[in-house]
Amino acid sequence: MDKLTNNQIAWRAAQDIADGAYVNLGIGFPEMVARYQPPGREAIFHTENGILNFGEAPAAGEEDWDLINAGKKAVTLKPGASFFHHADSFAMVRGGHLDVAILGAYEVAANGDLANWSTGPKHVPAVGGAMDLVHGAKQVAVISDHVTKDGRPKLVETCTLPLTGLGCVTRVYTSLAVVDIREGHFVLREKLTTVSLDELQALTGARLHLDGPVDDLMVPELP
Repeated sequence: MDKLTNNQIAWRAAQDIADGAYVNLGIGFPEMVARYQPPGREAIFHTENGILNFGEAPAAGEEDWDLINAGKKAVTLKPGASFFHHADSFAMVRGGHLDVAILGAYEVAANGDLANWSTGPKHVPAVGGAMDLVHGAKQVAVISDHVTKDGRPKLVETCTLPLTGLGCVTRVYTSLAVVDIREGHFVLREKLTTVSLDELQALTGARLHLDGPVDDLMVPELP
């Protein structure tokens, strides 16, 4: 079955970030969203360890390892960038000063519950700053493959893994679709043209609701 690559999912999520929005990107896959800001728009990226308005990754060999994001990856600074204490960074999060947080997920429930951490042997055994982000940011979006590596749905009726937050997710960008969460339901907004509604529903662990036309999910050509 056709599906979007991680780069294409990140590109699609980036198209919905408003010009001038204050945005936190989760560690790992969500960091890719910063690569794909639409022309004429510029988000202001926040990192939990204390930088506001950081820029692209530096060229190989030009890293300044005093300038890193929360995922310990080297970044550059844009004009007007600022540094602050870790506690002040979380005061920004908890104070509602972020417009959007974009996170990865193990599971998203139809009511907006999010599970994006695990106590398993290969995972960091703590929820970390995500629990603050999901309740401090004005909107919480998730980017993820539509299913796990062994084919199980990641969009489910009820999360079975430890929760990061309750009723916090508003939109999910997957490898097959764009899904909103409204009034305790998954509402399908976009899907790949090569995937039928029945096929998509079979890969989703809760009912997909429709409240209007379903748009085609764009498949950009990316390097």
